[in-house]
Amino acid sequence: MTQLKFIFKLLITPVLQKHWFIDLIFAIPRVLSGLWLTTMFGADKFGMPWTSDDRHLQLFEVVAWFPEDVKAYGGIFAIAPVFFAWMGAFSEAVGGLFLLLGLKTRIASFLIICTMLVAIFCQKFNGPLWNMLPAISFLWVAIYNLFLGSGRFGLDYLISKKLNN
Repeated sequence: MTQLKFIFKLLITPVLQKHWFIDLIFAIPRVLSGLWLTTMFGADKFGMPWTSDDRHLQLFEVVAWFPEDVKAYGGIFAIAPVFFAWMGAFSEAVGGLFLLLGLKTRIASFLIICTMLVAIFCQKFNGPLWNMLPAISFLWVAIYNLFLGSGRFGLDYLISKKLNN
């Protein structure tokens, strides 16, 4: 049990910068990326409470066209397109929400990194660079959050303070 607690603490405890102001600066792209991922990109594909009514999606339901889009990537994606579509939409909508809140930041970042790599290399790679920029931007923000965590301005920081007391 102590090993599990150690792993949990390792995943949740953010790296704190020397000055709180630097943590605040690092929080801005995390919060904005999380907000955009969960409200614009994720909610368009995945039923969330804030998904537009014109999408006609139930809670945690994936939009009908997305599994077909994922199936076209071929390989392992063609074997289980519904699963991979659900995971991609989940990581954008729910992972974006967790990134926004700074909750389980490293886990959410890992899922977002996986999703953005698939988006870049399977969906956008043969097109112009301009089409890849949103996925590349989310990828970079997720990479630094994977290593740094949420900083002082996230729920992970508050949880880790309670765990260390």
